[in-house]
Amino acid sequence: MLSVLRVHLPSDIPIVGCELAPYVLLRRPDKSHGSDDVPESSPLEGHFLRYKCSRYYSFIGLLSFYPLVFATRKAICERQLNLDCGVDLLHEDDPLGLYTWEDGESAYAIQLFLSWFTFFASLYDECDVLAGSLLPDSHRWYRIQSDRKVAICSVHPSEQATLQCLGCVKAKIPVAKSYHCSPKCFSDAWQHHRVLHERAASAVNENGNEDDEMFGGRYNNAAAGAVNATLATSQPSANLANGAAPLYPAAVAQRNGGETWFEVGRSKTYTPTADDIGHVLKFECAVVDAETKLTVGHVNTLLTSRVIPAPSPTPRKLIPVSGVDVPGHMEDGRISSGTFTVLSYNILSDASATNELYSYCPSWALSWPYRRQNLLREIVGYRADIVCLQEVQSDHFEEFFSPELDKHGYQALFKRKTSEVFSGSAQTIDGCATFFRRDRFSHVKKYEVEFNKAAQSLTDALVPSAQKKTALNRLVKDNVALIVVLEAKFSNQGVDNPGKRQLVCVANTHVNVHQDLKDVKLWQVHTLLKGLEKIAASADIPMLVCGDFNSVPGSAPHALLAMGKVDPMSSELAVDPLGILRPATKLTHALPLVSAYSSFARVGLGGLEQHRRRMDPATNEPLFTNCTRDFIGTLDYIFYSADSLTVESLLELLDEDSLRKDTALPSPEWSSDHIALLAEFRCKPRIRR
Repeated sequence: MLSVLRVHLPSDIPIVGCELAPYVLLRRPDKSHGSDDVPESSPLEGHFLRYKCSRYYSFIGLLSFYPLVFATRKAICERQLNLDCGVDLLHEDDPLGLYTWEDGESAYAIQLFLSWFTFFASLYDECDVLAGSLLPDSHRWYRIQSDRKVAICSVHPSEQATLQCLGCVKAKIPVAKSYHCSPKCFSDAWQHHRVLHERAASAVNENGNEDDEMFGGRYNNAAAGAVNATLATSQPSANLANGAAPLYPAAVAQRNGGETWFEVGRSKTYTPTADDIGHVLKFECAVVDAETKLTVGHVNTLLTSRVIPAPSPTPRKLIPVSGVDVPGHMEDGRISSGTFTVLSYNILSDASATNELYSYCPSWALSWPYRRQNLLREIVGYRADIVCLQEVQSDHFEEFFSPELDKHGYQALFKRKTSEVFSGSAQTIDGCATFFRRDRFSHVKKYEVEFNKAAQSLTDALVPSAQKKTALNRLVKDNVALIVVLEAKFSNQGVDNPGKRQLVCVANTHVNVHQDLKDVKLWQVHTLLKGLEKIAASADIPMLVCGDFNSVPGSAPHALLAMGKVDPMSSELAVDPLGILRPATKLTHALPLVSAYSSFARVGLGGLEQHRRRMDPATNEPLFTNCTRDFIGTLDYIFYSADSLTVESLLELLDEDSLRKDTALPSPEWSSDHIALLAEFRCKPRIRR
């Protein structure tokens, strides 16, 4: 007979927005073991699996609150209760009642006070009516609900908060960032926490409205608002993605003493919502007789820890660098019609995100179910017109990024790395993915560069037959580049011929070569640039070269990109066993490429001192785009054709100190070991090369 041997969750801590997918080990009637689902629609020898998910409510406190609600309501209505300054009640920005009220707020306090306790009363009334209304053999997800909402520490999300920073409340900083689990936690975090206060004060002083200044701020603030509203509300919404669960509180499935479980899902998987924050979830799995619909054998149950909110880092600002006011800039959260934005981001593939490499990152924050949601939230929040991602696994592109970004209006293109060196599953091979907004661009042409093929051609032409195998072992690294030609649909205010098609060529690559193989890395960059030269010459088209080049500023590959040539005396040319870099004079290109982030160092632009401090004055590049425990430096770039494009704005860089509070990247807030780069460009009158 079908039976369940074991049930467990791969992640220790449930997070809002991250799907919980229990691993269920089965023993089939033929005595074989497996983890495939057995749904009611396809029973196995007359049996199938059903699941329950529930949330727990403790009604011990509610029973004592019940008479207090009506006594309090009567006293207030008869004006017999006076709420003086200092009473801890609910605040619209502090649903947990940790905020101390000031004069003049008593009326609103009373209103919220009544709403809060009326909620408890309604639960008390509903429970007697609804308890036991569900069949005992149903199998679903449940939520354990306590008698009060639980605040989560902003520094240690697995801990319950015990204190709140009033400065954050007064500065209208997202309330989730104001909670701490202990005085020591608050003290230790103060160096980084006070930056929130400074930024809030700066935003108010400059614009009077912080939200308008945040690029992607509307997206993140809306999310934070949703969490805050949920903490203060009494009626969670149904989540259709979690199965056909009835609306809470109509699904009180079990009561045991002071414990009450609310059904929240009926499928094998469950995605926690903001309603679940601070609560324990229970998953039940049992074998059911297909004919009688009764449970057979033991019911397997597992409890999660408390659900925590997804950490939401402070949105990064889009900083103007053009020196002039651009009409329509950032209007309604979008760029002006004559400009477009380009994002480049190495998202760190799941295969590379190992506990061995990133032991400082909590396992739940390193898990792919969490990281994919956090990465998607970040990417969508930037609202870029063109998105270049590196280290995107094939299965994640097909199953997640392509369909999810399609919902936000993006068309997707993908180039998987070749697999001559890679020995794992074909589905986990990563590659480069380029997305563009369908309302802003249309696809014209795609070129795929496989450096393995270029290596084969090179060895056939230059290397003696006896040395070909050795040469290919050195050159073949499976790296690729994806080149896409797009046509703009928006008006181009800077184009000299309004009737002419405005094309843009975008190259996306990841030059993943061991640091000891400097000759191979430089050869791959040179090969890519020579191919782009041919495209530019044939179409006279602006170029954008994005990606992770695994090359620091000042290195030979960076010099070739930024200056169009390599110093013949460079030490990186000394090791060239195959002679692929000789003569050094051939290491040139004619593309007028400039690094977008060098615009932060432009002379004559005031107000950029803070951002210049995050730049290396010797190279005019960011101090870092990659930050791990063992390495910090710049590896990622956005280069552009300076003769046809101009930089209008840049996404602000991150401060190292703010990242070191979590040791390094990735972290609960930032889900890659790289940071995203984004630049806003404007087309300008063409000058024929």
